[in-house]
Formats: sequence, structure tokens, C-alpha cells
Amino acid sequence: MTNNEDLELLDLVAPDFIKTVEKRFMILQSISLMEPVGRRTLADGLDVTERSLRTETDMLRKQGLITSSKSGMSLTRNGGHVTDQLGKMLADYQGTALLEKQLSQKLGIARCIVLPGNADKQPRVVDSFGRRLNQLLGSILPTGETLISVTGGRTLAKVARNLSPDLSKNRRLIFLPARGGVGESVVIQANSVCAEMAEKTQGQYRAMYLPEDISEKSFESLQKEASIKSVLDLIYRSDVVIHSIGSASIMADRRNLSRGEKQMVAEGEAVAEAFGDFFDQSGRLVYKVPRIGLHVRDLDRIKYVIAIAGGSEKASAIQSYMKNAPSHTILITDEGASKLILRDNP
Repeated sequence: MTNNEDLELLDLVAPDFIKTVEKRFMILQSISLMEPVGRRTLADGLDVTERSLRTETDMLRKQGLITSSKSGMSLTRNGGHVTDQLGKMLADYQGTALLEKQLSQKLGIARCIVLPGNADKQPRVVDSFGRRLNQLLGSILPTGETLISVTGGRTLAKVARNLSPDLSKNRRLIFLPARGGVGESVVIQANSVCAEMAEKTQGQYRAMYLPEDISEKSFESLQKEASIKSVLDLIYRSDVVIHSIGSASIMADRRNLSRGEKQMVAEGEAVAEAFGDFFDQSGRLVYKVPRIGLHVRDLDRIKYVIAIAGGSEKASAIQSYMKNAPSHTILITDEGASKLILRDNP
């Protein structure tokens, strides 16, 4: 029997047992995403009473899976391990595999990885994106040298902090900025995200100190400089691209668009942005920021393309961008975005 068949058999003869396992898993999972978290906040998030939650958390504490302090409840090391293992065991039974398949078919891409939670309400969901990316890269990257281009942004800045040195075992990883800066905070620019990923994985990185919206005329002269040309050559030879998907209105501000440009984005009803391109809900390009580095059209020739975006507020942006994404794209997202996409597009 498979694990899934075992669980179905247990559910048949002892349905209360499975329900109890699922309930306690949800508690552990929520604590992992919100820790340290108080009982009232946790009860509100799970939509249960504090009294019923106290009974369960007392049991989990006695089992050594959680600890309590003045700051709230947190998982113990063993609690974190148990939560990870239960998540894998329950994935098929709870329909996660089916959800991922339905979402990839709906978006027309190779694969979707759906993680529990909603990044809009549980910020630590983004940390789980990073850990899952780490697992994914570990399973697909060959030995030897790999060139990895990365965009900037708050999501990838947080994702970067969750990569590990294990990725560099028998590999030479070189992280590259997929684009120049966009006038945003230094810590979330592509150069900074690359540096963080290289540090966490004990890899290497190359920076490109070049504004992405530089004029064509200026670029023609700058690209002849050895330091810039060498990085651009590597970027265009990337084996992997890791990028986020932005909401159009937010990205229009971050890219410091002029009033006229913002008006074009608004009048075009843009909902998504990636690589400097703004798309409306149908996937139509409504505005393009002149830029240096990778374009959406370049992704077709890159072996591995990994998009990372989550939260229910990103659902429209994900749907819009995926109409332009290469078919071999892998999306790492969460239940908050995926369920809304499938609900709006049954």
C-alpha cells in the first residue's frame, strides 16, 4: 500500500483519528509560520476558540513539540521536524498534489509547487518558499558550474536568506543580477539578492552596477567596458533564472515611473509586472520599461525558469504574467494565491 492508501484505510475505520492528526498538524503548521505567537492570535487565525486550542497546545507541549514563553508559542526542533514530515505525509491525502496539477494546467506551465498558507497574512510563508527553492535547486542542478540569474524585490530578498551551503556540494554556483537597479532599497536590488544567495550557499556572485533604465545611446558605450560586458555575457548564458512577479501599481512606484508613464500603466489596466514589462489581465503588454539585462522573451532559451510569488493579492498578477511565461516555467506559490486563481477560473 502507498502512504495515501494507508491514510484512506485509517480514515475508513477511524475517521476521528485522521481528523485529530489533521487538526494538530494545522496547529503546528500555523505556529511555524507565525512563531512566536500568542494563543489568542493563533486561535483567531485558525478560527477556533481559545479553550479548544488550549487543550491541543497543552498536549503538543507535553509531547515536546512546542514551547511557550512570554513572547508566545514556538516549535521545538523536534516539532519542526514532525511538522515537515506530517506535511509530506498528508500532502496527497489532503489534495495538495491535485491542487498543484490543476494549477499548472490552468496556467499552462510545466509545474506548480503550492505551499501551505497565505503570504499576505503569514509573512513566514515566504521563508518556506526559500526552503522549497533550496530543495528544488538541489534536485535539478547538475554538478560543476551553473550560472543563476536573479531579479530583485522583497520576496526574493527574503527567499535568499533561506538557501543553504548544501547546494554548493560538487557544484560551482555563480549568481548574477538579471537586471540593473530600479531605484529601490539597496537590500532588495538584484545585486544585493545575488550577494546574499552566494553567501548562504557559499557560491560566487558578480555584480552589475548599471541602472536598468539607462538610455540606449549610453548603453552602447558602456557595454564596451570590460567589467560590464563580462557580466552581461554571463547573464545571457544563464542556466537558471529565478524571478518574482510584481503587482503593476506597486512596481510602477518602485520603478519611479513618471506621471505620464504611470498613467499609461493605469489606463492600460495593468495588473502584473515582470522584467520591466507591464501586462493587463489578459496578458497583453501595456507598457515596457526600457531596460538592460534579461527580457521575458529571453527566458525561452534558458533551461530552468523558476517564478516565485504568493499571497492572494498576487493571484491576478500571477495569472496575467503566466500568459507570457515560457511553458517550462516552474512556479513556487502558496494556497492563498492558488486557490483564488482556481476559484476565479474553474
